[in-house]
Amino acid sequence: MATGSRKKRREDKKDNESRSGELLEKVVKIKRCSAVVKGGRRFSFAAMVVIGDGKGKVGWGYGKANEVPPSVEKAVKEGMRSMVEIPLDESTIPHTVKGTYGAAQVILVPATPGTGVIAGAAVRAVCEAAGIHDILTKSFGSNNPVTLVKATIAALEQLRPKFDVERLRGVTLS
Repeated sequence: MATGSRKKRREDKKDNESRSGELLEKVVKIKRCSAVVKGGRRFSFAAMVVIGDGKGKVGWGYGKANEVPPSVEKAVKEGMRSMVEIPLDESTIPHTVKGTYGAAQVILVPATPGTGVIAGAAVRAVCEAAGIHDILTKSFGSNNPVTLVKATIAALEQLRPKFDVERLRGVTLS
């Protein structure tokens, strides 16, 4: 029984992510909106997608359309345009960092190898797409996946590699 549910979870995970060339796409949230018109209800969909190369580049996109696949395609296209480079320290981040967006706050803490990604779904999607394998995270405030993704990327943009900090301060760090 347990292996069946584990297999189902793996299949669900495959539905949420796909690889296009070398980029990893993860659908974080799909929202359905309805407008009541003369003939009934008209539905539209909005998709939030995180895209990354698994080697330190990550971006997010938000797309809207009348069907789910076109909204995901639009989000992926926007995500490719908004990709940012983040410094990695082997399989984790160089230092602790805090990011905010709206009411969402995210704290990212580097972890030792073998820890894994300790994060919720939205923050996990960003970390895995960026290629971070060992990290501890905590989110405060809003639990809206859209704002959590934006807060996480805002935190990752604040990261600086060790040699950058050494150069700016004029000291060597051990």
